[in-house]
Amino acid sequence: MSHTETFFARGLREMRVSFFLALPLAAGQLAAMAMSLVDSLLAGRHGSVTLAAVAVGSALWTIALLLCIGVLMAVPPLVSQLNGGGRRHEIGPLWRQAVWLALAMGVVLGALVYVSPLLLDAFGIAAEVRPQAADFLHAIAIGAPALALYFCFRYLSEGIAWTLPTMLFGIGGLLLLIPLGYALMFGFGPVPELGAAGLGYATALVLWLQAAGFFLYLRLSPRFAELALFARFDRPRWPAIRDLLALGLPMGVSVFMEGSLFVMTALLIGRLGAIDVAAHQIALNVASMCFMLPLGLAMATTVRVGHAAGADDRAAVRWAAGAGYALVLVTQTAAALLLIFAGRWITGFYTDDPRVATLAVTLMFYAAVFQYPDGIQALSAGALRGLKDTRVPMIITILAYWGIGLSLGAWFGLHQGGRAPGLWLGLIVGLSAAAGLLGLRFWRIARRG
Repeated sequence: MSHTETFFARGLREMRVSFFLALPLAAGQLAAMAMSLVDSLLAGRHGSVTLAAVAVGSALWTIALLLCIGVLMAVPPLVSQLNGGGRRHEIGPLWRQAVWLALAMGVVLGALVYVSPLLLDAFGIAAEVRPQAADFLHAIAIGAPALALYFCFRYLSEGIAWTLPTMLFGIGGLLLLIPLGYALMFGFGPVPELGAAGLGYATALVLWLQAAGFFLYLRLSPRFAELALFARFDRPRWPAIRDLLALGLPMGVSVFMEGSLFVMTALLIGRLGAIDVAAHQIALNVASMCFMLPLGLAMATTVRVGHAAGADDRAAVRWAAGAGYALVLVTQTAAALLLIFAGRWITGFYTDDPRVATLAVTLMFYAAVFQYPDGIQALSAGALRGLKDTRVPMIITILAYWGIGLSLGAWFGLHQGGRAPGLWLGLIVGLSAAAGLLGLRFWRIARRG
């Protein structure tokens, strides 16, 4: 009996630690995702074509940035393992090389986003949507280097289990975007109406302000003084950058595979016209907001598992992951209930078009179904990152998301007449496959210790 009580007491303690570590991360991610929500809300009020243009432009922007952010996700597990292993003096040199990597990737990302409108015709995007989508992409490309640097700064802080800045800078960026996006999109005083391009410029400006703010925070905060981040200037060193890429590239591919499943679904739906695209964007916005809680838990689990692995405490690795899984079941139940019972009410904030609203509510029911597999695959991937296990998860995500999910979605939606709901059925199957395979992979490794 006492053993049972001890087990449950340990479980509750582990869940409490994970929850309070994850809460600022989830809030920060929620604020970052809310920037896309603000773009969509403003675009929807500007018109259905503008909303569709922002949806398509955001999809291409996301395709490009996912690989960049995924590669930089090597920073938290590396930092947390150094922190857990008592090697904090190695964090500063590692981070300085990560900054060089982030800067290079951000410049390449910006160039790719700028020329990406050339793909709109190839993807068969509706003709009325293409001009504004191109304007949005040209504008938001300016913020690409800032986005890469911001995530490099943020991931360092998260790696030492200090997550509050992620929340504060995320909320700050959101509060800046609302007036800037409105002014540049609709016009205000001497500022002309720029439509979708205005949202792109506003987002890029906010990204640069966030990056600059986080840089100053790292430089001035006493919390980071011991790490000597700015003690010296280091030139790029290929061996260190190569090690970052060796861990980060498989992570980047894994994140890209998951995110691009949704993005390619959006681009395929773009062939169906503005109504389907607008409804998809609404439902995906809401589902993505729900995903921020399990994503925050996954990021916290990466740090906790990494810290335990650095200290060579395999039992602590299993406890940290188990706490994350338990919390994910709670968050995903709440999300599914929200999508089922509040879908029509939420849709009213986006659009007055009854055709768009009806289809969006239908897609939210599909989103409710994939809440559990989506949360479980995210948590499993986060735990595996903490163990620096990246190559097999990369293969799993390629198979699950593209080999299974996207293929089936395209078949159901485009070839069997299922349209947008058929494509979302592919999302459910792909996420379920990833959840099962990644979960099995983690527990097989965790039990070896």
